[in-house]
Order: sequence, then C-alpha cells, then structure tokens
Amino acid sequence: MDLFDGRQPAKEPLAARMRPRTLDEYIGQEHIVGKGRLLRRAIAADQLTSVIFYGPPGTGKTTLARVIANHTKSNFITLNAVLTGVQNIRESIVQAEQSYKLYGRRTILFVDEVHRWNKSQQDALLPWVENGTIILVGATTENPFFEVNKALVSRSRVFQLKPLESDDLKKAALAALMDKERGYGRWQIQFEEGALEHLVDTANGDARSLLNALELAVETTPEKWEPNGNPPCPAEGSQIYISRETAEESIQKKVVLYDRDGDYHYDIISAFIKSLRGRDPDAAMYWLAKMVAAGEDPGFIFRRMLISACEDTGLADPYALAVVESCAAAFDRVGLPEGRYHLAHAALYLATAPKSNSSMAFFDALSAVQKENTEVPNHLKDASRDAEGFGHGAGYMYPHAYRDHWIAQQYLPDALTGRVFYTPSDQGYENTIRQDVLSRRELQITAILEEQSQKEYAGIKMHTNNNEHNDDMVNPISEWWQTEGLRCGTQKQDEHLTFSPENPQKAQSLGKAESSWRRRLDSNHTQILQEQRDTMLALSNPVRHTRNFIWNADDGLLVWECLRRCPEGLTAGMCRSAQNRDVLNQYGRTLGDLDKPMLAIQTEANLTPGCFYVPETDFLDIQFDRLYFRDIFSTQESIAAFAESLQKVLDLKQLSKGWKCVIAQRLPGQGQRLSDLLLNQWFHGQAGDNTDVIKRMKDAEESFFCDNSNPRFAWTQETVAQLLGEQGNVSWNIQTTTEKRRVTPQEIERWLDIEHSAYGSHLAKEFSLEETRRIQSLLIEASEKKIFNWRTQMSFFLVTDK
Repeated sequence: MDLFDGRQPAKEPLAARMRPRTLDEYIGQEHIVGKGRLLRRAIAADQLTSVIFYGPPGTGKTTLARVIANHTKSNFITLNAVLTGVQNIRESIVQAEQSYKLYGRRTILFVDEVHRWNKSQQDALLPWVENGTIILVGATTENPFFEVNKALVSRSRVFQLKPLESDDLKKAALAALMDKERGYGRWQIQFEEGALEHLVDTANGDARSLLNALELAVETTPEKWEPNGNPPCPAEGSQIYISRETAEESIQKKVVLYDRDGDYHYDIISAFIKSLRGRDPDAAMYWLAKMVAAGEDPGFIFRRMLISACEDTGLADPYALAVVESCAAAFDRVGLPEGRYHLAHAALYLATAPKSNSSMAFFDALSAVQKENTEVPNHLKDASRDAEGFGHGAGYMYPHAYRDHWIAQQYLPDALTGRVFYTPSDQGYENTIRQDVLSRRELQITAILEEQSQKEYAGIKMHTNNNEHNDDMVNPISEWWQTEGLRCGTQKQDEHLTFSPENPQKAQSLGKAESSWRRRLDSNHTQILQEQRDTMLALSNPVRHTRNFIWNADDGLLVWECLRRCPEGLTAGMCRSAQNRDVLNQYGRTLGDLDKPMLAIQTEANLTPGCFYVPETDFLDIQFDRLYFRDIFSTQESIAAFAESLQKVLDLKQLSKGWKCVIAQRLPGQGQRLSDLLLNQWFHGQAGDNTDVIKRMKDAEESFFCDNSNPRFAWTQETVAQLLGEQGNVSWNIQTTTEKRRVTPQEIERWLDIEHSAYGSHLAKEFSLEETRRIQSLLIEASEKKIFNWRTQMSFFLVTDK
C-alpha cells in the first residue's frame, strides 16, 4: 500500500488512522511548524525546497511528509530506503521528468529512513536534486550531518524533531478518544485516576507508542471488540473503563531510546565521561545506569573509563588506571549481572578522584607538528561532528580551566537536577573524600539555582537584586583545548533545531540591504547603532527558528541581522509610516518571498506613549519568541503603559513559551551635560574668567536633571524593573557610548530657548539675561571650532518569561 494512500483498510492501527492530515491537526514540534515558522509558511505557500527531518521514532517525521503531500500541488512520490535501491530512484526520476514536461508540475520525493541508502544510492539522487528535477524530503533517525551524503545535506534544510512533551502526548491521546471517525469518540472511554497519565509518562515522547498502548488498552478491555459489526460491539455510547493496571499492562515499561550505532549512543557516553571529569558521582551513576539498562557493551564502557583514568584523573591519582583495569578484569571473570558492581566501582572511583590533565602536553606537541606540515594524515584530522549544524556542546565549561580543576555546573538532566544517587560513607578512602563530595554537591546546586535567577548573556553583565559573580577561570588552558574544546563558546545556548545551507544570493541581498541602511548615516553613528544592535541580540540570544517582532523598525537596524540569524524563523516589523515600510521593502526586493521580512504600518492613531500592539490582521495568529524596542519610554507613565501593553499581548497569547523582550533605552536624566562640553572638552579644565559661570551652570544642570518632580526625569532602571516585574523577570545593563558630534548654533538656540525649552527655562531662573547670553556665546564659539565627544548612557532591559 502507498504510504499516503487516502483509502482506509478495514483494520488499520490507531496510530496510522490518527495521523494528522493538515498543519492545524499536527501536534508538537512548535519550533518547526509553529505559526510563522519558515517550514509552515513554505508548506502553506507550496514553496518547499529540499528538506531533511531528523529525530527519534514517533516524533512526526512521516506525518509531516503526509501533511506536505496533502498541501502540495506537486507530484508526490514516496520511497522507503530499506526496501528500494538505485533502480527505484531512476524510475522516480523518469516519472518526475515526465510530470514536468507534460504538466509543468514539480516532483517531491519523500524518502523514509534515507540514511539506510549507501553512498552510491545517495549519489544517484544528487544530480536531480541539484538541477531541481527532484525536491527531496528525507526522514532519518540518525544525525544527517554524518549519516547522509554531505552534498545532499548542503542542498537541504535540516529540521530536528524532538521527543514530544507530555502536554503534546496528552493532546494526541485526547484527540484519539474524541474522534468519532478515526478514533474512539463513539464510546465513553473513562480512565482510573492516573491511568492515562501513566500511558503519557511512559511513552518516552513517542506518539506512536502512546497510541499503540491506548489502542491495546481500549480494544482488549471489552469481552468482544467488533466496532464495525452489525450491531457494533460494544454498543455505541457504552462506557469502557480503563484501569491503571490495564494501562500498565498495555504499555508495560518505558523503552530506553538507545541505538549503539546511533547519535544518541555518542551523546550518552559523552554525558557519562563529562560527569566523571566534573566529579559528579550522582550524574555518573545515572548515565551508567542508562547505558547498562539499554544493553550497552560493558567492554565499551570500560574502554572509555580506561581513557578517562589517564586523560582526566591522570597523575593526580596514579592508581586510578590500576583500579579501572582491575575492575575490567574482574568483570570479565564474573560477568553480568554481578559485574555491575565492578562497573559502578570503577565509575565511582573516577568520579570522586582528584583531577589532572597534564597528559594534554601531548596534544600541545601534536599542535606544533601540525603547524609544520600543512597536510595532516587522515587518521589525525579533526573528527568534529555537528557543532555548526546543531550547536551541540555550546556552554560546556571545561573543569580543568578553573581553580582546583573544578567548576560548578549541571551534569544531570533538567528533570533530575539535585537528585542524589551516591552518598559517601565515613569509612577508609571514602571518608577522605566525603566532605569534598558533599561540599561540591552543595556548590553545584547553588550554582544551578543562581543560573536560573540571574541573567548573563554573551559576557554582558545584567543587574538583578543579587548578581555578583566571581570568575574562577585561573588555570592555563592548553592550546589543544583552545582550538578544539572552546570552539563552540562558553555561553550556554539552546540547541540548534534547524539548519539551512548557505545561500550566497540571500547573503548578498542582505548585505546590500544593510549597506544601503549604513549609507543613510554618518560612520560614527552607524558604529554606535551597530553596537546597540549587537548588544540587544546578545541579550535576546535568538536561534535559527526564532520569530522576531520589532517595534519601530523603520530604520532597519534590527531587521536585516534578525533575518540573517533566524533563516528558519520569522522577522516582523512595525513601521511608523508607509514610506518607511516601502523603503525597507525596496531594500529587500531581491530576497525570496519566504525570506523577506513581514512589515506592517502602525495604524492606531494617537497611541499613548509607551503603548504598543501586535496586529493580528497583519501577522495572523503568530506567536512571537522575541520582542525588540528602542527608546519607547519617556516618563514613568509611559513605562506603566508599556507594561499594560505587554500584559495584553500575553493575554492574547501572542507570545510563545519562553519569550524574551529586549529594550534599549536612553535615560534623560543621564544625558550629556553641556557644562562638561565647555569645561573639559573646550577649555580642558582651565576656563579662566569663565570658571565661575560654568561651575554655576554645572550645578544648575544637576538640579534640572535630578528634579524628581519633573516626570521626564523621575524614573530609573529600578523603576522599569519594578513596573515590569508582574509581566516577567527583569534585569538590566548600562553601557556608555561616545559619539563624535558637531553641535550646530541652531541646536544651541533651541536648547536655551526660554519659552519652548524646559532646560532653557530652568537656566533662565539661575542666571541673568547677560549670563545666559554669555553661556550661549561660549557654546556657539566652541561648536564652530570643535567636534565634541558626546557621551550617552544606554540602558538595556531584558524581560523574560516567568
């Protein structure tokens, strides 16, 4: 039967019957098919390019392909790599060519388990993908960056599907229970308390496993199951009661996701070794247990521990190697199941042993050898996996680089943070390490809790109520680790779940757009704005599939960089005028339809200062991940208005879970003082006869800018944090920028205008008319001969989902 044949056989598994047919029915994988994401827009617009779906079983890869088949007007062909070969590929290509020649229709080729094809089979497909005859949709449970032909990957977007969360699984189960056509909606299915939850919890993120268990539970409970009989049995409308015992029997136990030849295999052993290196015996026991439960070869585990005994423990405990070797020999004599004691013994010894990486001297020597010879033998070349593709490893802190060769960080999964598996006794050697283990555990838990409450992004210090942090990185880092271990950076980031190949035409278009924007500004001001943009994006830390909303996007400052950083996401902007929107559209005219920013015009008249909105008509029902604002506050009332707008957007569910809002704001009370321009930049501290009047001018300015009765100055960073505290967690950072600025006589006259300037009116109260004219004359004289260093304090606020 064709994979996407619309006919339903007499008896098809529930998981097959309940496959979503449209994007609206699709459950989970918000980072891929959420409203506004690139893939969803491409499917809806029938503008799909070659894609590869990567993820464990039951996460929706084949279902996504089925949704594509239902939406596209293109010819759709399906192949299973396990059952087909080169001949099937050739037949599909012939069919695709005929479809295009006769009907002008493209062909989408869906290949399930694409990694099962060998290199020659994948190579046979490559030319036709390259010339556009075939649009490839591949599905694989293995990491495509090293299991699929690199040439195919480089021509495809890669989307990583994650195990479904409990809420998603529950939605799938409820959908099956309520659907009268494909599911069990014709009967009243009731569950004992905890029964349905047990099915969800033990499905391990696999929707197929959940639905199979649900089907078994429902259809084996009645004495007779003939739903299509005449009459149906049990009768429609009758009650079917699923006990907890039935649920447990239906799904039995959670299957550990593990393939000894797969990507997950390497991730688990990596977590285990890093836990040993980080001296976390609890995490070491957890990952060891996970490997043993999954049937990992004990010989492989011992081999990796033998390496760790020299690589990480080294000369700090020369007996570590002997202990692990003895445990391995004992295991060979004893075997399983008793041999698990020897595995645990060796792992606990390594996890609690002192650490030294002096053996890394070898890799420094190797680095020198590599510099002498530009061609490195194949067996010595870097075996990097997929850091650039999916960003794995980002944020890992190398313990040897820190004081005492240890740094507090999380090794256990998020759900098991703080879980204790190992408690050292007070006997013998364990007594000597007991206090060390317990104190490190306390520090580790404290560090994890602090990380949740503090925000430090890309080296930017964010102020909260208690955000003191000491940098403990004191040990020298070997040249090998600098080039290999730190290439992903030390900032803890989200995993990259999507990937698009480099598009030179798109990069060129974005470059032209940004160049056009830069030409509108003088060079120094452009640099300041770029620094402001980079700081905002460092705080928001968008990933490739992030959906960005930019308020007052008229100058394009954030638009082009957001498009560049989020190729599988969305960038939307609100412009103040149609003219500004048209200018941005003109800059991006050479971008593809799916790559262009979505731009709308602010239509609400007389908008209260500080207010903003996300128009549903322009941006449909998209949920945004990041919000960006610049200089949106003017008074304390405007901050309150902004808080109300943010709450409204939250109430309308226009923000996704984990949203972030970044605000770049100049505080009027912290602006440049004109007296400073005269005293320090014009007179260089020696004002002569003008000293007294400039000193009085400085005092007058301070009284003006620090006047709490003036609503323009009566707010600080703490005010913003307090007023936005109900909507999210707030932190801030202050940066001072210096701009080369030429002040004009017209500006000076406007600033000192008694009738129309609050500043000028205030100075007029402190000085006589003759003194005011003298100050004006000094400023004009200085401005005609000098370009000032104009200092501005910019505050960056980060508001995050609670």
